[in-house]
Amino acid sequence: MTTWITLKTTHTRWEAELMHQVLAAHDIPSRIIDQGIPSYFGAGSPAALQVRSHDQWTALLLLSSPDEE
Repeated sequence: MTTWITLKTTHTRWEAELMHQVLAAHDIPSRIIDQGIPSYFGAGSPAALQVRSHDQWTALLLLSSPDEE
Protein backbone atom coordinates (compact mmCIF):
# COMPACT_ATOMS: atom_id res chain seq x y z
CA MET A 1 0.00 0.00 0.00
CA THR A 2 1.32 3.40 -0.98
CA THR A 3 1.06 6.22 1.52
CA TRP A 4 0.68 9.69 0.03
CA ILE A 5 1.50 12.82 2.03
CA THR A 6 0.82 16.47 1.30
CA LEU A 7 4.13 18.10 0.47
CA LYS A 8 2.95 21.60 -0.34
CA THR A 9 -0.27 23.55 -0.65
CA THR A 10 -0.74 26.42 -3.06
CA HIS A 11 -3.27 29.19 -3.61
CA THR A 12 -3.49 28.41 -7.32
CA ARG A 13 -3.61 25.09 -9.15
CA TRP A 14 -1.06 26.18 -11.78
CA GLU A 15 1.62 26.37 -9.05
CA ALA A 16 0.88 22.77 -8.06
CA GLU A 17 0.97 21.72 -11.73
CA LEU A 18 4.39 23.34 -12.18
CA MET A 19 5.78 21.52 -9.13
CA HIS A 20 4.18 18.30 -10.41
CA GLN A 21 6.05 18.70 -13.72
CA VAL A 22 9.37 19.31 -11.95
CA LEU A 23 8.94 16.12 -9.94
CA ALA A 24 7.85 14.15 -13.02
CA ALA A 25 11.06 15.22 -14.79
CA HIS A 26 12.94 13.47 -11.97
CA ASP A 27 10.71 10.37 -12.05
CA ILE A 28 9.06 11.15 -8.71
CA PRO A 29 5.36 10.26 -8.74
CA SER A 30 3.05 12.97 -7.45
CA ARG A 31 -0.58 13.95 -7.59
CA ILE A 32 -2.60 17.12 -7.26
CA ILE A 33 -5.63 17.36 -4.99
CA ASP A 34 -8.03 20.29 -5.49
CA GLN A 35 -8.95 22.02 -2.24
CA GLY A 36 -11.92 24.23 -2.72
CA ILE A 37 -14.20 25.69 -5.31
CA PRO A 38 -12.61 26.74 -8.61
CA SER A 39 -12.70 30.44 -9.29
CA TYR A 40 -14.29 31.81 -12.43
CA PHE A 41 -12.38 35.08 -12.24
CA GLY A 42 -8.96 33.78 -13.22
CA ALA A 43 -7.62 33.51 -9.67
CA GLY A 44 -7.52 29.71 -9.73
CA SER A 45 -8.32 27.38 -6.89
CA PRO A 46 -6.23 26.11 -3.98
CA ALA A 47 -4.52 22.78 -4.48
CA ALA A 48 -2.26 20.36 -2.61
CA LEU A 49 0.69 18.52 -4.09
CA GLN A 50 1.13 15.01 -2.73
CA VAL A 51 4.04 12.58 -3.04
CA ARG A 52 4.69 9.09 -1.77
CA SER A 53 6.02 9.15 1.77
CA HIS A 54 9.39 7.63 0.83
CA ASP A 55 9.94 10.38 -1.82
CA GLN A 56 9.23 13.23 0.62
CA TRP A 57 12.77 14.44 1.28
CA THR A 58 13.97 14.16 -2.31
CA ALA A 59 10.91 16.08 -3.51
CA LEU A 60 11.43 18.79 -0.87
CA LEU A 61 15.03 19.23 -1.99
CA LEU A 62 14.04 19.48 -5.64
CA LEU A 63 11.34 22.07 -4.94
CA SER A 64 13.30 24.18 -2.44
CA SER A 65 14.84 27.52 -3.33
CA PRO A 66 18.63 27.57 -3.69
CA ASP A 67 20.40 29.26 -0.79
CA GLU A 68 21.52 32.78 -1.49
CA GLU A 69 25.08 33.69 -0.63
